[in-house]
Amino acid sequence: MQPFFTTKKGTQGTGLGLSITHDIVKALGGKIDYQSDKNGTIMSIKLTHLS
Repeated sequence: MQPFFTTKKGTQGTGLGLSITHDIVKALGGKIDYQSDKNGTIMSIKLTHLS
């Protein structure tokens, strides 16, 4: 979840999307999990509602 990390060419984006998403989820008390294998990656976002 490093800011500015991207596998795209320099003109195709900044690589901020996942980093910003991570910061927002963390600020809301949530967590991002991911599982990868040779077939792809599954990401899940869990948010905890506190009353």
